[in-house]
Parts: sequence; C-alpha cells; structure tokens
Amino acid sequence: MLVPDPKVVRRLLTRYASLRIADAERGDPATTRELEDVSYTLCVMMGTTGIRDAVAKADTLLLGVGRTASAVPEPAGRGGLLAV
Repeated sequence: MLVPDPKVVRRLLTRYASLRIADAERGDPATTRELEDVSYTLCVMMGTTGIRDAVAKADTLLLGVGRTASAVPEPAGRGGLLAV
C-alpha cells in the first residue's frame, strides 16, 4: 500500500481548513469550487469516499509520523538539531 507524503497531506489539511473558514465567511463560487477540489484530492490521497474519513485518516497518518520522529533519540549536546 502506498503511503502519502506527510508534508503534502499536512499542506492539504491546512488548505482545506482555510478554505472551510473562507467558504463559511464569504461563500463565493471560486472558494466553494476550490474547497471541493481540495476535498476531492484529500479523499483520493487518503483512499476514502468522504471528507470526514479523509481528514481522520490524514490526522492518524500525521500522528504516526510525529511518533516516529519523536522516537528517534536526540544526539548528545546538540539540543535535538541534526547537522545536515
């Protein structure tokens, strides 16, 4: 099974939330259309047919990524920052 890139999922969730707010405030056709597009993309990416399920799966995915990242031990004396 393919797992979506968490960075892309995070951006889509952020855009979805912003558009939901904008649509509730203004409700213009362009905002509504973009909200539909982002909702559809999120559903496809998360393998769901409804936006509520897509958001729930996206949240679960991002929580799992956060746990994995926090499970990696920090190098001593670096304050958690890795040199690249």
